[in-house]
Amino acid sequence: MTTYKDAGVDVAAGDAAIDRIRATVQDTYTPGVLADIGAFGACFAPDLEGMEAPVLVSSIDGVGTKLKVAARMGRYDTVGRDLVNHCVNDIAVCGARPLFFLDYYGVGTLDPDTAEAVVQGFATACSANGCALVGGEMAEMPDVYGEDDFDLVGSIVGVVDKAALLQGEAVRPGDVLLGLPATGLHTNGYTLARTVLFEAYDVDDRPPALEGASVGEALLRVHRSYLPAIQALLHDDLAQGLAHITGGGLPGNLARILPAGCAAAVDYEAWTRPPLFSLIQEQGAVPEADMRRTFNLGVGLVAVVRPEAVEAATSCLAGAGVPDAVRIGRVVSDASSDASEAPD
Repeated sequence: MTTYKDAGVDVAAGDAAIDRIRATVQDTYTPGVLADIGAFGACFAPDLEGMEAPVLVSSIDGVGTKLKVAARMGRYDTVGRDLVNHCVNDIAVCGARPLFFLDYYGVGTLDPDTAEAVVQGFATACSANGCALVGGEMAEMPDVYGEDDFDLVGSIVGVVDKAALLQGEAVRPGDVLLGLPATGLHTNGYTLARTVLFEAYDVDDRPPALEGASVGEALLRVHRSYLPAIQALLHDDLAQGLAHITGGGLPGNLARILPAGCAAAVDYEAWTRPPLFSLIQEQGAVPEADMRRTFNLGVGLVAVVRPEAVEAATSCLAGAGVPDAVRIGRVVSDASSDASEAPD
């Protein structure tokens, strides 16, 4: 006789994990949530008051191989926060406010303690962003994932009035690029970072360059949510475009919001790179071009503002908790300009 558990799937562990996360998930519920955990479908009634033409904005993403660092550290309470904040930023730069989030958690062997820590991270970030965690999937698949492997994917839905949808059409040559600091690598470039750093260090090592932090601590710093800063800029009508700096770095992501005929001229000397990036580059002899197109290099969000609005935008950001935004370049008219080139 062969049971499901003998084949590698422990239904009881799955039930235990769900029981342990139930209250945590329910704590994220906003007034729009109409179905409890365990329903076949998540039901949500959005508040569309004051909107003339509501537009739903959605995004889906994963944490990538940052999960390998979490596993190596034996720490699972941050990666859920990373995923939520990443997804929130992706729709917030379009002008949307988040409504609800769903997750997928796939594992080789389901451990209720790990599952609880991961979901607690989801819930913490959802609550901080005013977003309901309305559902998810826990899948134990030993034939797909290794015993200690797991994967996280999240999807988010938000809403914006069509008139306020921000897609970069208003950006024009002469506009200024304001960079908002990142908290670390966020959720991109970990394959390169791990390849380089773990050849020389373990997660508990504390290289002098990291100023007291361990390698693991530096790599696990939580992906920052820029929602309050974005909403403040949009409330004051100060941003012509917004770019979340993820995979592709500044060149790849700024290009996503620039109209035809425009390019971004970035001054890479305008800010001090956090020491983690310098350590990666020096330890691995990573070419500068790879650094720029792999990592955020310390700038996690860019706001495109009119030259005459720079002072107001900087002040607005300071009031929203980002006092250290820095002018990192400008929009130029030459479409052939390389975004990696500094402005004159």
